[in-house]
Amino acid sequence: MNPTTFQIKSFGCQMNVYDGERMAELLQAQGMSPAADREEADLVVLNTCHIREKAAGKAYSDVGRLRREDGSKPLVALAGCVAQAEGAEAKRRSPLIDIVVGPQAYHRLPEMIAAASRGARPVDTDMPATAKFDALPARRRAAPSAFLTVQEGCDKFCTYCVVPYTRGAEISRSWDAIVAEARQLADAGAREIVLLGQNVNAWSDGPRGLAQLIRTLAGVHGVDRIRYTTSHPTDMSDDLIAAHGEVPELMPYLHLPVQSGSNRILKAMNRSHTVETYLAVLEKMRAARPDVALSGDFIVGFPGETEADFEATLSLVDEVGYAAAYSFKYSPRPGTPAAVMEDQIPREIMDDRLQRLQARINEHQLAFNRSTVGMNSQILIERRGRREGQMIGRSPWLQSVHVETSAKPGDIVDVTLLSAGPNSMMGAERQKVAA
Repeated sequence: MNPTTFQIKSFGCQMNVYDGERMAELLQAQGMSPAADREEADLVVLNTCHIREKAAGKAYSDVGRLRREDGSKPLVALAGCVAQAEGAEAKRRSPLIDIVVGPQAYHRLPEMIAAASRGARPVDTDMPATAKFDALPARRRAAPSAFLTVQEGCDKFCTYCVVPYTRGAEISRSWDAIVAEARQLADAGAREIVLLGQNVNAWSDGPRGLAQLIRTLAGVHGVDRIRYTTSHPTDMSDDLIAAHGEVPELMPYLHLPVQSGSNRILKAMNRSHTVETYLAVLEKMRAARPDVALSGDFIVGFPGETEADFEATLSLVDEVGYAAAYSFKYSPRPGTPAAVMEDQIPREIMDDRLQRLQARINEHQLAFNRSTVGMNSQILIERRGRREGQMIGRSPWLQSVHVETSAKPGDIVDVTLLSAGPNSMMGAERQKVAA
């Protein structure tokens, strides 16, 4: 019997969140309904991440927990990057898995579900260009801040990364398709569009690059804010940097992963930038948009990383003064060059370095938040807070701001930022401050 209810659980990056949303829309267009919990779901889709070992292991642990006390189970679909990397092997690893579907093939879920309902165990990890987007339904509902994938895949082949193998080569969606989806999202209630890609600033359509796309999307009725992530330092064009100073809708926030503050380690990672070229990009960005908040990614414990290499990373953090950053312990991924490199770093050293790095990042994040106290700004209301009458919104610098207001999700509210914590701000509506 074909399932009538479903639940989707997405792990990992924002692109997986987008894919999960699109799968949900696809299944609802087929007449299925979201289930409140797994016990009520006829179908559970685990939309997986393969970027780190723990993420992949967690997905299989979740599969094992789907068997119910009475011995029954829902139809189980393993989707995403673990599915792409392991293919049919995933079914051998867990006999509870009925469907294996890669991130470029999830538009075929309805036919795969029908086949699984008849007792088959289909696998689809083909990687066509952008065929899936053409097969997906129009966007009908959207959160105040909505994701829009414009680019997928990666040609950079960093030695630690599985993305080129699980998401394929860099491909860009067409200009017309992106603009059409942005309009759908705005009509469905989105006030902010977040453009997504593994290397989002590598997006192009003929001679047009991401800067031209942003300038066009800024003119879409209902779109008040634009962000993009994740960028690669090598693809930060002068035109894109200039757009930050010229397009009011483009928020003053840039997430630009660097991974290490050591040129020796960056070379071993096959990163196509150096510390010096990275800093030069940030200097240009600050000249174009002096109030920009900077964010980055770091990996500690890459094979061969010495204490001096790690200290160089701490120095870079101090020099940049990140408003936010994400840091991870190196995780060897099967099939990547780094997994077989000599001088793998012991776990206890990685643990120590990660704690020290995160402490330093937290210092700078708190300092940045404190530097905005007293500023007048606008926040996009996203959800209710814990207290009665409290709402939570995002500042232009992506800070989470708590405010007492009667505004609703999707409203943009004028506030004064009153106080700062390490992870959020307190604000007040401007007229209330004046009163």
